[in-house]
Amino acid sequence: MVYSKYIVGLTIALPLLATAVNAGLSGCAKSLALQITNIYENGDTKFHYDYCENLHDGRGFTAGIVGFCTGTSDAWEVIKVYHKLTGGNDAFSPLDKRLEQLADNESDSTSGISDYCKIWENLAKSDSRFRQAQDTIRDETYIDPSQKQADQLGLRFSISQAQLYDTGVQHGTGNDADGLGGLIKRTNSKFKSDASGDSGSTLNINGHKVDEIVWLKKFLDVRTDDLKHPREEENRGGNYWAQTVYRVKSYRYAIDKKEYSWDGSVQVLDNDGKPTTVRYVTKN
Repeated sequence: MVYSKYIVGLTIALPLLATAVNAGLSGCAKSLALQITNIYENGDTKFHYDYCENLHDGRGFTAGIVGFCTGTSDAWEVIKVYHKLTGGNDAFSPLDKRLEQLADNESDSTSGISDYCKIWENLAKSDSRFRQAQDTIRDETYIDPSQKQADQLGLRFSISQAQLYDTGVQHGTGNDADGLGGLIKRTNSKFKSDASGDSGSTLNINGHKVDEIVWLKKFLDVRTDDLKHPREEENRGGNYWAQTVYRVKSYRYAIDKKEYSWDGSVQVLDNDGKPTTVRYVTKN
């Protein structure tokens, strides 16, 4: 969805115990996190590699497993990886110059790429290399940076790590006002003293002992406010973000169910607010 070309390191307090640092999402927890974000992006847990449409949200065409956009550079990154796998001569090649231009200018224009969705859909269905390219950029652009932030914070629970991933997909993983780094910074600024809880995991935020789930709830408050009132003009297109607060409500539901550590399945809310159980599958 939102792609940051340069991810600047954010200074965040480390956890109280170095041994508590988790390597981030992997295995079962990663599978569940990916599927949950699939619900928000495409309405179900499946991996919709062939999805493509113009949401008129200021980002051009949105496509693929995490909504790669022509106007935010991540779609172009997918296509460049695909070119490396094909040798650079494939169905997207005639559009390269225009796609690069749109990415560089962060333009929401779709002129000059009228066949884009048709090409995307066809390749996603027929060429495993194109699906591989999507997986690669998803991990490099959203999984890896979000889990680096999670490690820096000392987050131990799957639900916290997965929330940073989902936020990164929608908001971007950069340090801009609406990005993951910006939201973490605003969340941390809320803690002026210790904040106890019963999760059993304690973070060190600004020198204060903060329960991980207490921190996560505050982060969700900050994200909700940002969805309703984006700081950056480019994220206000069509008031689209305000219509996606269900992403936060879904995680709040899981918190209420004390679904902190994920092993096999997790209960969340779908986009209509109905409870649903997401189960582990081996697809990564």
